[in-house]
Amino acid sequence: MSEPSVVLHSIEALRARVAALVDARSAGDPTAGDPMRGLYVTEEAARRIASGPDGHAGHAVGVPLPDLGRDDRLGALARAFGLSSLDAHILLAALAPDVDRGFEALYGYLNDDVGRRRATVALALDLAGTGPHDPVGRDRFHPAAPLRSGGLLDVEDEDRPLPGRALRVPERVVAHLLGDDTRMDPQLAGVGVELLMPFSVGAVSDAAPSSLGARVAAAGPVTVHLRERVPGAATEDVVAALLGAGRPVLRYRPDSVDVVVARALLREARLRGAAVVVEPLPSRPGPLVRVLASSGTTVVLAGGDAPDPGWAPDAELVTLEAPDAGAGPAGLWHRELDALEGDFDLTEATAPYRLSGDQIRRAARAARALAAFEGTAVTLAQVQQSARLVSAPLLDSHARRIRPAVGFPDLVLPEEPLGLLHELTGRARNRDRVLGEWRLRTGGGRGRGVVALFAGESGTGKTLGAEVVAGELGLDLYVVDLSSVVDKYVGETEKNLERIFVEVDRTDCVLLFDEADAVFGKRSEVKSSHDRYANLESAYLLQRLEAFDGIAVLTTNLRANIDDAFTRRLDLVVDFPFPDPEQRVSLWHSCLAGTPKAGDVEEEIVRCAEEFELAGGAIRSAAVTAGYLAAARGSAVTGEDVRAGARREYRKAGRLVPDAGAPWAP
Repeated sequence: MSEPSVVLHSIEALRARVAALVDARSAGDPTAGDPMRGLYVTEEAARRIASGPDGHAGHAVGVPLPDLGRDDRLGALARAFGLSSLDAHILLAALAPDVDRGFEALYGYLNDDVGRRRATVALALDLAGTGPHDPVGRDRFHPAAPLRSGGLLDVEDEDRPLPGRALRVPERVVAHLLGDDTRMDPQLAGVGVELLMPFSVGAVSDAAPSSLGARVAAAGPVTVHLRERVPGAATEDVVAALLGAGRPVLRYRPDSVDVVVARALLREARLRGAAVVVEPLPSRPGPLVRVLASSGTTVVLAGGDAPDPGWAPDAELVTLEAPDAGAGPAGLWHRELDALEGDFDLTEATAPYRLSGDQIRRAARAARALAAFEGTAVTLAQVQQSARLVSAPLLDSHARRIRPAVGFPDLVLPEEPLGLLHELTGRARNRDRVLGEWRLRTGGGRGRGVVALFAGESGTGKTLGAEVVAGELGLDLYVVDLSSVVDKYVGETEKNLERIFVEVDRTDCVLLFDEADAVFGKRSEVKSSHDRYANLESAYLLQRLEAFDGIAVLTTNLRANIDDAFTRRLDLVVDFPFPDPEQRVSLWHSCLAGTPKAGDVEEEIVRCAEEFELAGGAIRSAAVTAGYLAAARGSAVTGEDVRAGARREYRKAGRLVPDAGAPWAP
């Protein structure tokens, strides 16, 4: 028998019960033939009602309740939601007007009110052979009872006494019982819910699921809190295992805690026999977890935060630490860009990005779309741009974003610091292998972050070096705005820093603390309350660096100002020396590379490099000054423009500038 036929057969059986109840009511009702019946109450009717506690007593219809042992939609629904036979009968009584319009007139007659065309609590219980006086029957309408807690039945008219309240079955439940599961509940539209069917398992993962995924898929109804270091890495494996086991999966990516959506999601999952995967958990997820936990289906709650017992104190919540992702993300990148024709190493190019499987798929789609728009094969720049877009952190209120536009050829440094910068990029690319697979940084709470200190005088290239590292990794550089971070009120600075660290931990970027002395300075002897709270701030930062998972660069003009405890936690310390004359010549050439130059510029650059001891930042400013002087005349940059720019930077630095006309001048 088809699914609609099963429900229609049950409705026909209900029709016989309704007919019997109509006969019983009309036999004892002298106004049964009155065409205005239900619009007013006669004196005789009032006396009849007043003659007993229930004017309908004795009219209950004793009929057998539905058989829930059959393998049909009604039986499956009862098993999924824990319904009794009485629950199923109540559900059918409430469902009937949505399937057969004739029940509207019948219910209007039985309710003694032609305007009330749905079953009421009293009518549903009368049809079940009991009545509204029965405590067991009344309990089936409690908000915690299966029908209402599962979202199968709405009880309307809350201001009325319970027996007179109308019953309504949500449209999604009606469609399911009639065999229609083509669409999800409308409440789940546009809120980040995606339905994955078992036949799409090959599109999710071609690899065999790990032991973790297999354990979750085989565990039956269970609520699992999956704590991940890399967002989505283990979740993808669990989803693949569930789909491989023939279970549909409802993936939910909540922007906030919405209990109404959570209840609709849970009902949808139980109707379909699907598992629920929530990733990532929003902040303060307690109400969401309490709705989803111990729900009778498989629920996976994925996130990076430690579980809080207060989320669902009465629920059985199983917490699992996600294993290291290994080569999983790299494999997914290759599957998504399998037709890649670019001349670059995809594994190396995507190593700095800690993206979830869903983010990788979105980034790959964006890269392919961009390549199609530009009429090229997928390039390294397109992959990096797409990856940056899906993982951009929300740091605009505390940091300034720089889109890197420089590379190692733009740096003028000695071999040692240049080599350390290359090593820094290598550490960022290989940290999952070295610190994860090889476990070379053990200990509870230890992060996999890469933190470097760039030390040197102002203008020696520290910020440029950080930009080069970010550009080499294909990441954006975020420069922390200390004015929005440091706060005079106790504890506020730590809160602002925590927001930054949390956001960087779960996204991909390079974080730059310029002039880091302000927050990473030496601790001092406690002589006042100010010293005490300043030391507490330093203690917080020391602990936070231990657990940091991102990439950060600290810069300072005076390395001695940085606390030794911070230095111990640094991966690299790169000293940016003051440039010598030969390097200053290279810096002048680099800064003036795009300008038209007169013939005397080359010789003047050499003389200025010897005569004016300027750092790279000052040389850049001098070159800009020379460019403006030349543009004002409408000619090329001359040697005199170069010297004028150098002299101006010398004066800005408060240094003596030789007078070219003086007899002692060289």
